[in-house]
Amino acid sequence: MPAHKTKRSEIFRPSHEQNKLPLTFNNSVELKQLYLHRWVPNLKIPLFYGIWIALGIIAWNSSYWASTWVCYLGMGYIQMGIVTFMHDCTHSTLFKVRWKNQAFGIFAMIPLIISFTSFKEDHLIHHRHNRTSKDPDAFTMGKRGVGDFILFYAYAIIGVFLTAIQFTLIFPLKILRGKKALIHWSEIALHIVVMWAVFDWAASQSITNQVFNVWFWPLIFFGFFNSMRFIAEHYGCPWDAGPLVGTRTIISNQLNSFFWNNINYHIGHHARPGVPWYNLQKLHALLLPEIERAGALIDKSYLVIFIHALWQGPETAATTESRNSSSSKSFTRNID
Repeated sequence: MPAHKTKRSEIFRPSHEQNKLPLTFNNSVELKQLYLHRWVPNLKIPLFYGIWIALGIIAWNSSYWASTWVCYLGMGYIQMGIVTFMHDCTHSTLFKVRWKNQAFGIFAMIPLIISFTSFKEDHLIHHRHNRTSKDPDAFTMGKRGVGDFILFYAYAIIGVFLTAIQFTLIFPLKILRGKKALIHWSEIALHIVVMWAVFDWAASQSITNQVFNVWFWPLIFFGFFNSMRFIAEHYGCPWDAGPLVGTRTIISNQLNSFFWNNINYHIGHHARPGVPWYNLQKLHALLLPEIERAGALIDKSYLVIFIHALWQGPETAATTESRNSSSSKSFTRNID
């Protein structure tokens, strides 16, 4: 894959699908207000870290395996929410000041091992080329060969390991050059130093197993949630059709929207990546007439789509086209 140099102006440049939106919408006061930053919603950040740490303390001290594993599960779920904050940093929308996005992005990635720089560059290319042959994240699309099936189900089950390999080694060696490569490897060095310091201290206190468990097992659950989320947001969407129809919004439930910071309103995010997470529901309401006009996909459940994807397996252009035909609304259009 050729290296892509991503400029900020390219991320917010209207795509061919966005250009089809009515001029009154593109220039509306309501839309412009959605780009404004507010600091109060970001108070969720310390709240989430507090919940994450509290669950870790409970798991550490619990003498019941059931409560311990429930806490690990909860930590993985909360970590998914923390990562969606980091995701906003890739678009410089979590904070108004650019360096704060960079700093928090790097900090949030430390437990995950992979670098913020690598993820950011991959993610911005994904936005520019969503559901096309240039999309680095379009691995669910293939020829349904043996390798395609292995990759698809491996990501669904143990995605956290594949993600670590992809963003730590494969993508950086393939794409990153110069300053970005230097920052990436500096981040990896930082992660190694932090991990070494933590486990060296744990060994001196004879608590290595406890520290490993409270870090590793939540990470496995996080990987599963992340795989389910990503597959559900893109699987079965039309190929090379623009941001409005190239992804799907999932009206899951307000509790999940709260903890995953509205990432489920994914059509709006792809159409307007400069809108902060706390305004995505309002953006969805503004976009809804155009979403319906374009025939974009809105569903109700991450789990239902994920199970459907596991049943169907890897995609091809032909299966995607047939799955999104007007005769297949039972799966693709689950709106009351």
